[in-house]
Amino acid sequence: MSDSVHNPVWTSCKDAAGIAGNIFAFGLFVSPIPTYRRIIRNRSTEQFSGLPYIYALMNCLICMWYGMPLISADNLLVVTVNSFGTVFQLAYIILFIIYAERKIKVFIPFYLQNLSTFYGFYVLIHLHLLSLVAGRLVC
Repeated sequence: MSDSVHNPVWTSCKDAAGIAGNIFAFGLFVSPIPTYRRIIRNRSTEQFSGLPYIYALMNCLICMWYGMPLISADNLLVVTVNSFGTVFQLAYIILFIIYAERKIKVFIPFYLQNLSTFYGFYVLIHLHLLSLVAGRLVC
């Protein structure tokens, strides 16, 4: 590693950028709250789609996995903000299922199952690749 990684100025800039990124990401995670207030008030999802929340959940899960210490070092900020994002997205999806019409409500669990399958394979492939790399480093 280069000396710039251990430079206090570099570390401070990295931390400041990480905190700013977390603030903006948190703002992004809470931005659907007015939409969900409307959905709850009208007791209907109207013409809203649940897919953006499923995609956002997938994004949060993948980013959270990336930030895990097993995968990459010094990414606690990535893990924390995406943990919050995962909770928010799950809450939005649950509310969407509660207030969606029956014909739409049927597809959301199917999409969630596909997401779970994809994420499971994603994690397994990464773990397998990590074990291959670790085996090469040890041998």
